[in-house]
Amino acid sequence: MTSKTFTAIITKEDDLYVAECPEVGTVSQGYSIEEALANLKEATEVYLEEFPLPDAGQTFMTTFEVAVNVP
Repeated sequence: MTSKTFTAIITKEDDLYVAECPEVGTVSQGYSIEEALANLKEATEVYLEEFPLPDAGQTFMTTFEVAVNVP
């Protein structure tokens, strides 16, 4: 078995942290960042057992800025 590194985007929503893996589309949550990340890892592993990723090469991630009108 090999391992692969994925991205986790974590946001705080009320009293929970929501973690999302954009490469796979899995989402999970927890009461701490560590719990949300552990739950995301488990959800992603379970998902990939059923739906393996095709070899699509390397994924790149970047950020960009957008002007927003803040009230």
